[in-house]
Amino acid sequence: MNQKAIARHYAREQGTRYEDLDLIICHLGGGISVAAHHHGKAIEANNALNGDGPFSPERAGTLPAGALIDLCFSGKFTRDELKKRISGHAGLAAHLGTTNVPAIIRSIEEGDKKAELVLDSMIYNVAKTIAATSVALYGKIDAILLTGGIAYSDYVVSRLKKRISFLAPIHVYPGEEEMDSLAFNALGALKGELPIQIYT
Repeated sequence: MNQKAIARHYAREQGTRYEDLDLIICHLGGGISVAAHHHGKAIEANNALNGDGPFSPERAGTLPAGALIDLCFSGKFTRDELKKRISGHAGLAAHLGTTNVPAIIRSIEEGDKKAELVLDSMIYNVAKTIAATSVALYGKIDAILLTGGIAYSDYVVSRLKKRISFLAPIHVYPGEEEMDSLAFNALGALKGELPIQIYT
């Protein structure tokens, strides 16, 4: 929902319509989702909640299947414990004991090499996922939009831009617009401008 709101916001800024654009949108939050949007529809996205894509402050991202199978059958963890280990207590939380990106950056500025390695690894994985997602649009991308709370971080955004700027122009919209998105889409549906859809 936040991705489409940001896409529509970007389209208005550019004097065009979301339905006429090819975009990659990356939400940088507790989980990190990356999606290709082709003419008003998300056509490719990682499953940020359940172990697909880059690791994030709270989530493990893509894991080696063999090692995960071994862990599942080790008898050391219940199903719920394993789910928490990949979504909630994984990613930056597992490596550094915190999900607080500004605090991690302060540690890096104070010389914490492990924090730098882990955060830069996350940024690399985000860039890799964005680049892989470009294939869904045949490499023809009008813009890459970065959103979410971590998009406030100059440290993260500048390093991400260094890795992906060759793909398309990058625009940054820090924070979330989920409530605005709900209101905008409800109004659009009431005016007959947007279809009413049922998601299951």
